[in-house]
Amino acid sequence: MNPVRFLGVGDPTAVRRPLRPASQAGRRTDKEPRLHGHNRLALPASRPKQGSPVKAVIMAGGEGTRLRPLTANQPKPMLPVGNRPIMEHIVRHVRDYGFKDIVVTVQFLASQVRNYFGDGADMDVDLAYATEPTPLGTAGSVRNAAEMLGETFVVISGDALTDIDLDEVVSFHRRRGALATVVLKRVPNPLEFGIVITEDDGRIERFLEKPHWGQVFSDTINTGIYVLEPEVFEHIPDGQPSDFASDVFPKLLDQGAPLFGFVAEGYWEDVGSLEAYQRAHQDILDGRVKVDVRGFEVRPGVWLGEGAEIDPDAVLTAPVLIGDFTKVEAGVRLREYSVVGSGVIVKRDAFLHRAIVHDNAYIGPGASLRGCVVGRSADVKEGGRVEDGVVVGDNAHIGRGAILQPNVKVYPYKTVESGAIVTKSIIWEGRGARGLFDENGVTGIGNVDLTPEMVLRVATAFGSTLKKGSRVTLGRDASRVSRALKRAIIAGLNSAGVTCEDLELAPAPSVRFSAARMGASGGMYVRTAPQDSQSVELAVFGGDGSDVDEATRRRIERTYYREEFRRAFGQEMGELRYPPRAVEHYAVALVHSLDDAVVRHRRFKVVIDAGGGTASLVLPHLLSRLSLDSLIVNGHLDENRVAPTEGERQADLDRLARLVTASGADLGVLFDAVGERIVLVDERGAIVGLDRALLLYVDLIVRTDGDGGIAVPVSTTRLAAEMVTRHGRQVHWSKRSTSAIMRAAQRDGVVFAGAESGGYVFPVLHPAYDGLLSFGKLLELLAVHDTTLGAAVDALPEPSVVRRRVPTPWERKGAVMRLVVEATKGRRVDDTDGVKVFHPPAGPGGSGGPAGWSPGGSGGSGGPAGWSPGGSGDEDGAGPWGDDWALVIPDTVEPVTHLWAEAGDEAAATALADEYETLIRRAAELE
Repeated sequence: MNPVRFLGVGDPTAVRRPLRPASQAGRRTDKEPRLHGHNRLALPASRPKQGSPVKAVIMAGGEGTRLRPLTANQPKPMLPVGNRPIMEHIVRHVRDYGFKDIVVTVQFLASQVRNYFGDGADMDVDLAYATEPTPLGTAGSVRNAAEMLGETFVVISGDALTDIDLDEVVSFHRRRGALATVVLKRVPNPLEFGIVITEDDGRIERFLEKPHWGQVFSDTINTGIYVLEPEVFEHIPDGQPSDFASDVFPKLLDQGAPLFGFVAEGYWEDVGSLEAYQRAHQDILDGRVKVDVRGFEVRPGVWLGEGAEIDPDAVLTAPVLIGDFTKVEAGVRLREYSVVGSGVIVKRDAFLHRAIVHDNAYIGPGASLRGCVVGRSADVKEGGRVEDGVVVGDNAHIGRGAILQPNVKVYPYKTVESGAIVTKSIIWEGRGARGLFDENGVTGIGNVDLTPEMVLRVATAFGSTLKKGSRVTLGRDASRVSRALKRAIIAGLNSAGVTCEDLELAPAPSVRFSAARMGASGGMYVRTAPQDSQSVELAVFGGDGSDVDEATRRRIERTYYREEFRRAFGQEMGELRYPPRAVEHYAVALVHSLDDAVVRHRRFKVVIDAGGGTASLVLPHLLSRLSLDSLIVNGHLDENRVAPTEGERQADLDRLARLVTASGADLGVLFDAVGERIVLVDERGAIVGLDRALLLYVDLIVRTDGDGGIAVPVSTTRLAAEMVTRHGRQVHWSKRSTSAIMRAAQRDGVVFAGAESGGYVFPVLHPAYDGLLSFGKLLELLAVHDTTLGAAVDALPEPSVVRRRVPTPWERKGAVMRLVVEATKGRRVDDTDGVKVFHPPAGPGGSGGPAGWSPGGSGGSGGPAGWSPGGSGDEDGAGPWGDDWALVIPDTVEPVTHLWAEAGDEAAATALADEYETLIRRAAELE
């Protein structure tokens, strides 16, 4: 075959004809300004070389399908490697060899590349962009930029990692007078690449793209780095898909064109798979590739970014890389080859080994990550396990205690519920993602789940369900995160045309009371979750001060998820008001709801632990009006005490008990941080359990004059019902949630509602938990009955109730409840909340049943003569109070089933609980 002559090729001194007028040679096209800056470390000085080509082309249009879900919402060149986008490493590499004018070819999610790199000024280069309207392949994408390439140029992939010496490549290209020079690399396994055979002088003899082993004739592969002359464009069709390796080069080879291959000695890795992605990180940490590591090497193999916080009790095993402003808490173990991005939170006792965590992720307490990749802003909650080969996409949520088995892929924005064991990839389904609300309102980790922007959208959704011009009452506890989130609430409500009446730092009961008394359409209160200082609860309540009902929650959720937000404009925007003396008005109304004369006459001596919370804002007024001789501890606002741990809370109670006995006080009371719940200590220093405290209130109330009803949750001991009915009053059963108890308190004739959580409702003031009113009412009741707290508690009967938590996979919860119902046919059942099954007592000990008994046997109620058992779901029926019972309720947040059992004594209750636990476990394990 006669060789084809290529004008200007083979003679480095030949004068070439430019493809466009010289006046346009320096023009950049398709450029966009940089949208935001990025802080960079100091850059090494560039080293321009004699005779360097004027431009480089970086191909950045790849989708990276083999790296999904990491590339599901970002182009492959933007994937972080060593806490920098891969393409940033390439830009730095070519710049350091004197290439200042760079053309970037983009296609898939091109705006992300442009927005990050801008015009290149931050990196001391000049970037121009050539956008492919449709994917054109490697050669087609470069041909699309031909107008900007009038001289010799280098082509390099934006999604590979390399430190190959480009000076050597360009010098080789010029010495050979080549039309095209292909940079080659010898690799152990060439199957995933194009292989190349060259002659002794480097001239290419043969190409073969991605062979199988029977076709392998070399271990020298094409790296995708080329040095090209502009005449090559004459052999690339304009606007049509074309690849260098499979289309252009084989054709040129057939024509005898001067194509040469240069076998490079440097590092090169095609980051095209998860294994290669992890390998590239390991090579960076091992120093096998020359790249700029973002951070400071504080000791051999340990790099820390700017502002990173590492607890002294955290253990770091080199090599590891930790990004800017990342926080690593005590007990964390970061094993070798772990790379943690910027702004990441790694909570106490977490374990990471060969894990790659992208920016702004959250790794919860005790979480375990091995050989996995966690995407941007993803959450792995407490106790989560992410095994080898797993990829968690951006903004995915891995629930508490969830386990992701090896090689599972979780796509962006998907949710894995708490306790789930995931064995297959989650691409389309959300795996039971919970709704916006749970039993305590809108809850989550502050600034992780409940960010200001998320809370703003919740508030806007709530405001959009109200009429324009409505008023909403707001309040918060003493924490900083609550203050920040309340400001976001104000912005959201105002933007929906709703006026905010902000009580600022105030007890939660006073905010609920003010919403009702000032005629507001609703309210919102932000508090730190009890016993978890990292989590936040956002309570949303109606105009009566009680939590919004299910229908309202669904409307808010629908508006939130559909983003059907109402927008107010101009003078329609809501206002921000600060009602004067609102907390004082609440304190006055609180005293007026008590028989303060009888309390003053008794002249109680009390010890009060205000918990460093907002109850301290009302206590002075209450104590003075009731003429109490009081000792107050923690009576000042303390943001560090808004969520004491269980150990701290017990220490506070022990100290309170000692103070009560030492001072000879009548009783002691501990308030929570927002004044909603209380714990009692009697005059002997004995701490009153919460279940006993509920029974105490019921007993004292029903023994006073009146005929008002009592509302309690279905899990309450039957002794409470016996007390109520014995005094001719009515029991109102409710679900166990706080909102359900508040609604039960609003039923006609109800004078008290309470739960076993230390929360009590006296509707005489407002239908919500109120610790301050509960304290005042207790003093009133003790004075009316002329008794002490210890004597009143001693007079109570002792219930025999067993409580258990039975692990239950989410996907089996429905089956568990169905099988429990089927197994209890013939029994009386109450389905007010879960399934409550009644059993007739068997002998003096109660139900228990003979050995081998299983729920579901035939038989009647077995109740005593005169009882009229309530039917299924009969909230107001008398019910078979003398019967033993078992209650089964699936948890709405965790993968557990709650079980209660009550009988005549502890042994019988335990036996009944054992039977139902066996049934639940058997149902949970059936497939």
